Amino acid sequence: MTFIPRTLGVTLLQVVEQYPVVYLTGPRQSGKTTLAQHVLPGYRYLSLEQPRTRDEAVNDPERFLSRVAKGAPGVILDEVQRAPELFSYLQGFVDARRGGPFVLTGSQNFLLSQSITQSLAGRVAVLELLPFSLAELQRREALKPRDYESSLADAALPQRPSGLDLDELLFTGLLPPIHDRGLPPTTWLDGYVTTYVERDVRQVAAVGDLADFQRFMSLCAGRVGQLLNHAALAEDAGIDRKTARRWLSVLQASYVVTVLSPHYVNFSRRLIKTPKLYFLDTGLVCNLLGITAVEQLRTHPLRGAIFENLVISELLKVWRHNGERPHLYFWRDRTGREVDALLDFPGTRVPLEAKAGETLSRSFFKGLGFYRALQQEAGSPSGVAADAAADRPLGVLVYGGDDSGDHWGHTVRPWWAVS
Repeated sequence: MTFIPRTLGVTLLQVVEQYPVVYLTGPRQSGKTTLAQHVLPGYRYLSLEQPRTRDEAVNDPERFLSRVAKGAPGVILDEVQRAPELFSYLQGFVDARRGGPFVLTGSQNFLLSQSITQSLAGRVAVLELLPFSLAELQRREALKPRDYESSLADAALPQRPSGLDLDELLFTGLLPPIHDRGLPPTTWLDGYVTTYVERDVRQVAAVGDLADFQRFMSLCAGRVGQLLNHAALAEDAGIDRKTARRWLSVLQASYVVTVLSPHYVNFSRRLIKTPKLYFLDTGLVCNLLGITAVEQLRTHPLRGAIFENLVISELLKVWRHNGERPHLYFWRDRTGREVDALLDFPGTRVPLEAKAGETLSRSFFKGLGFYRALQQEAGSPSGVAADAAADRPLGVLVYGGDDSGDHWGHTVRPWWAVS
């Protein structure tokens, strides 16, 4: 198995020099342990999944910390959600400079992140490792947040990767084990869903009926890229709204789904204030929708929404894998006019549309053109430079083909170059 370099590795190396504790979190099987061990090969590694290690950490935390830190340049503690009692002792340990740095890894769940940040406030850096980005999968350097705006308008693109098919990628997803080991995606993702539901949901969220929760996940997959309507989701799932909100929080806390907030720029129109729902992996979406073959996906009615999900998740990785908070939103008014993503850079806002079609069509640019017209009508927003400058396109279209360049006043980028 060949290690695929992760963009977050550079940031991890930096923050262990700056903080006594680093919390490396993200979805299950996103490669957290592999990354930590590869980037920090001299660190002592222990897994709290091991009963003996966990018992010592819980029953005698002071002795445990002293033992694991002795003679080591640093310590990796894996699956720390298994011993959250350790965090308060870790605070005193690092404050007394008795050892460290400590890299804590785990799949975030209810109260874990809150427990860490409360116990270790001011001492911990939180990093999030999501599934592979397209750049990582292609073994090339990913785009940087600070350079992203200029790179979107750059005509120079990386070389088109051979053998990379869009529908196969959407179907397979980007969780590392499938690519590292060449595993059949359907079989592996079936096990992933079952393990997640049985292990995380039962132990952490105390969901009584796991079959109902798994059906809820499938209903969420059917709403990918749509405005989040808790009432409709609860009704279809046969549960009350409170339960629907709680179960959605479980999915968010464990990095299965994410929500994209609307941007509240007022162009003299009433704006939608409801977030949109996305998954952090398209392979998981396809699995929950019952899509069992690439051919089935090619003609599936949700293919466009799944492609949009891919683009949004790739944009999130550009920021998250560099240890930064994304300034990513969507824009939509009450009449249904919208742009899929709005990138809020210092001094400018760039609208972005995602279209799965392989042939460029003028209709693909309709939302971008409408947003541009509103900006021109409203003038430059307070503190934001005019986006319609003559020397740069206003909007960006990411689509399912291979063309690039400027079309109808906007930048076009192929799907494989979005990150």
